[in-house]
Amino acid sequence: MIFVDSNIPMYLIGADHPNKHAARSLLERAVIDGEPLATDAEVLREILHRYAAIDRRDAIGPAFEALLGVVDVVHPIELADTVRARVLIERDTRLSARDAIHVAVMERRSIDRILTFDRAFDVVAGVARLTP
Repeated sequence: MIFVDSNIPMYLIGADHPNKHAARSLLERAVIDGEPLATDAEVLREILHRYAAIDRRDAIGPAFEALLGVVDVVHPIELADTVRARVLIERDTRLSARDAIHVAVMERRSIDRILTFDRAFDVVAGVARLTP
């Protein structure tokens, strides 16, 4: 299983950018390979937050559709995830709170690969960031 981060659907629906093509390529490869894809509720919240913050509410629906159209499951955020995220953040200051939540969900669900352009995941032992 591969975790899909928020920047993947955001690049997919965004303006032309080198990462737009890379995001499409990464997703296409995962689908061709029959890889199950997952995300968490925090990714959806990130999309809401970002597009509301830049007053691009019109982009929320397409980003949700792009993500929900490819993932097999959206994992909830549970208390255990926030407790684990706390430990991760206290141990490594390079992780943001959002990234630590994703790592905690990934650990709990035994997901060790992530589709993201966020290099912060490169410092997480046991997590492989997939790149084009």
